Amino acid sequence: MKKLKTALFYVILTLGALTMIIPFLWMVLTSLKPQNEIFTSTLSLKTILPSVWRWRNYADAMAAAPFGRYFLNTAIIAVGGTALTLTISSMAAYAFARLRFPGRNALFITILATMMVPAQVTMIPSFIILRHMPLFGGNDILGNGGHGWLNNYLGLLVPGAAGAFGIFMLRQFFQGLPRDLEDAARIDGATESTIFWRIILPLSKPALAALGTFGFTSRWNDFMGPLLIMSDDSMKTLQIGLQVFQSQYTTQWDLLMAGTVLVTIPVIAVFLMGQRYFVSGIALTGVKG
Repeated sequence: MKKLKTALFYVILTLGALTMIIPFLWMVLTSLKPQNEIFTSTLSLKTILPSVWRWRNYADAMAAAPFGRYFLNTAIIAVGGTALTLTISSMAAYAFARLRFPGRNALFITILATMMVPAQVTMIPSFIILRHMPLFGGNDILGNGGHGWLNNYLGLLVPGAAGAFGIFMLRQFFQGLPRDLEDAARIDGATESTIFWRIILPLSKPALAALGTFGFTSRWNDFMGPLLIMSDDSMKTLQIGLQVFQSQYTTQWDLLMAGTVLVTIPVIAVFLMGQRYFVSGIALTGVKG
């Protein structure tokens, strides 16, 4: 009976894995097919695999638009935004988890309440605020006359620098760390900043890696934000650049899938690098007894 349950468990896991892998496999195979072989009326091994493996699709896809510039823009936004999120969210989470100050619980509840506000609701107000940012993009002190933070990296980096999800996630993790380490550090004369940077953060690598992976993936795949903020071609991101393969009446599916494969590779690489932190525990060797 135990062997049957184990076998059933692995069958379910295999089916789940296939469900996740098949779309990626279809994307890769489609990126290597000629355009006229992508959609067929029959489904067989012969039609699934390309009759001619067109590796040139990748070169043609990269030549269709300045994807080198798009990649640089996306990397700056994804890496810079993730670094800002980890820094600001961790400091805010430490304050809510370890420090005592008036209104702490009320403020934390208010931050959590922002998670219930859909992004679509704040889309137009955010655009107006960024458009009229004073003293940026040709604006005067009143925020008029220029374009503010539109077509500027700051327009995508600053608004998402801290979020309720990251603060909540790290706060919950910090609360699980023993206070004995902090007390010992305070006895030795350590300040709050020293405790945070040299004790709390080194012990929080699993949580930081998880949040960093979530943040990087979200920013790398963001479509709506760059679509609203970046109108200059030199400031577009990869997700916007992929639209070059789609027109009103036709879509170049072979080149679109080739571009999508290349855009997906960095996300997969980041996930693989941070995967071990998702399953590994945290060993707090500083406390005994």
